[in-house]
This record gives sequence, C-alpha cells and structure tokens, in this order.
Amino acid sequence: MKLKIKKGDTVEVISGAEKGKKGTVLGVDKKNLKIRVQGVRVQTHFDKKEGILKKEGVFDYSKVKFVQAAAAKGAKKKKKASASAAASKES
Repeated sequence: MKLKIKKGDTVEVISGAEKGKKGTVLGVDKKNLKIRVQGVRVQTHFDKKEGILKKEGVFDYSKVKFVQAAAAKGAKKKKKASASAAASKES
C-alpha cells in the first residue's frame, strides 16, 4: 500500500489527546502503519548512559491529516547550451 505521508512532511493530528497539534513527520513504519511526529506524543525514556530523555512515541497513521509536503532537497536543473557551444559543435 502506498502512503501519502512521507518523512519530512507537515501533518496535523485529527483525533486523540493530541488533537490539533501540528508537526513534522520524523519517521514512518509502512508495515504497521505507524508514524512519529515531532512534538506529538512525547514520552519519557530512561537510558543508563544518557539519563532521562524525552522522545516522540509512535501512533496510528489514520490519526493525522496531511498539511504540507516536505521541501524538495535539490531540484535538478537542465543546463541550456550557449550559442557559442552549439556553434562549435556544428563545425
């Protein structure tokens, strides 16, 4: 199944305790249809080396609405051949 939401997109939570919050998608689990959104469903995690950490938890893909696509990383540009380059190829 192809998902409409990808990593980096902006989404809004439409149901649950976090309803109305917007954030950027940090990760998508395509197999289980779970996503992780920045600033939504923040949980406390204890690590022996790093101590107490705050991490975003996963929640169901169906609880979010797509708002905005991620910015393109580098649009490819076609180079135009200059008139002098074209003239040199003909001769």
